[in-house]
Amino acid sequence: MAMTDPERIPVIIGVGQINDRPESPELGLNPPELMAAALRLAEADAGGDILGKLDSLAIVDQISFRQLGTLCEGLAAAIGANPKVNYQSEAPHGDTPIRLLNEAANRIGAGEVVLAAVVGAEALRTAAGLAARAAKGEDKSYNAVRAASSRRDPNYAQRHGLSAPVDVYPIYENAGRAAYGQTLAEAQAESGAIWSRFSEIAAANDGAWIRKAVSAEEILTPGPSNRPLAFPYTKLTVANSSVNQGAGFIVTSLAEARRRGIAQDRIVYVGMGAAAKEDPSILRRDRYDRSSSMDTAIRRTLDLNQMQGSDFDLVELYSCFPCVPKMARRTLGWPLDKPMTVFGGLTFGGGPIANYMSHAVVSMVERLREGGGQGGARNGFLFANGGYATDNHCIVLSAEPVAAAQFPQDFDYQAEADAAREPIPELDKDYAGEAVIESYTVFHTRDGVPGSGVVVARTPQGKRTLCHVDVTDTAMLAFFMDGAVEPVGTVGRIVVAGEQRVWEN
Repeated sequence: MAMTDPERIPVIIGVGQINDRPESPELGLNPPELMAAALRLAEADAGGDILGKLDSLAIVDQISFRQLGTLCEGLAAAIGANPKVNYQSEAPHGDTPIRLLNEAANRIGAGEVVLAAVVGAEALRTAAGLAARAAKGEDKSYNAVRAASSRRDPNYAQRHGLSAPVDVYPIYENAGRAAYGQTLAEAQAESGAIWSRFSEIAAANDGAWIRKAVSAEEILTPGPSNRPLAFPYTKLTVANSSVNQGAGFIVTSLAEARRRGIAQDRIVYVGMGAAAKEDPSILRRDRYDRSSSMDTAIRRTLDLNQMQGSDFDLVELYSCFPCVPKMARRTLGWPLDKPMTVFGGLTFGGGPIANYMSHAVVSMVERLREGGGQGGARNGFLFANGGYATDNHCIVLSAEPVAAAQFPQDFDYQAEADAAREPIPELDKDYAGEAVIESYTVFHTRDGVPGSGVVVARTPQGKRTLCHVDVTDTAMLAFFMDGAVEPVGTVGRIVVAGEQRVWEN
């Protein structure tokens, strides 16, 4: 039965986002300052007189200024709020903004709160500037993402180069290409088409970080400003986290929106959501060409809202790396020739770690307001992903009431995702002998040359193991990167060479 009580129907009434880019990066705002600015913009967008009356404030965790700790009390004080619900997410995961939106909708649907805000920000550009200044002539390269992913005592995956997201996602990319039956050129062309369209959307979006359209050829061609990272990804196909960005939005009930006199064409309705996760370990996945938790989150969201892919005018398919929207669009049934972002993607819109999807919510609301009531865009689908293709949460936004929506709802579909998952292979860390390539990647140095590589392989017993790629072997590098043959599925051998185990064709 559809919800009919306007006091229990969640809607978004205010959105705000900010880019902060002073000429000297170290002079930039920090995350709570960016969050406060974004919330003030959202308040103004909703007509004012909101922040001091918030019942709920939910904050997306940040990594750029970890020394600040929990931001709840300080941010509330900065915006003049005293919410009875005030919390920060337990970790900075890419799905967090959508989960916090779903939780706000649940609280409104349960009658627990009336005015709820969700906000997040990152200031890695400022953090890098401060780190460089502190280095005083030492190595000024600072990568907070890799630093946050590294450990003093590296585990098995890390010892083989699988430390940060940019190392891990190519494993999905290369496995996916083989599963889709694509050649390397065809898979790269798909990436280029998606990313070029992202750049066009970003170029037209005031909130985006990089506002310059880039051709598919430019995106795919390695060069000094587009160096290769982990095969087949170059700099222009990965998230740009060196940004200072904040975004937030205000959720309330339809009744409160009406009491405030907010025009109908500025109200965006929240539909139902679904979430599921993979195991945090990249090696505890059943396969690398798809994800049962991603499939479950997407399909369940469609079912809950009684919609299908063709019902949506706009989507935001999380885009830290090309493999993610490639997998998502196949499950959603979204065509290649339609844009897969409203914000601009994590390369061009900006990749503020866990808070990207807050910007996507802001841009989706803006686009739905433009189209609602005028025969334009009416329904939007938001797919969020976090970790190492680990966390998934989807939700629907609409310019009109979502007939099937009921709140509060249980958005956790973990049991269903787990039931759909194939058995996870046992790990054999010391295997040597004949094996089949499950996936692989080649890591490049900052100079753009191959520095190391990793093969994920399956033993004849079906166990999973890792080994290194000999990057001094030019024929081996060609085998993995020139596209003449498909390495995935190839039979070879893992041999012991000194202290390493390496792949041999």
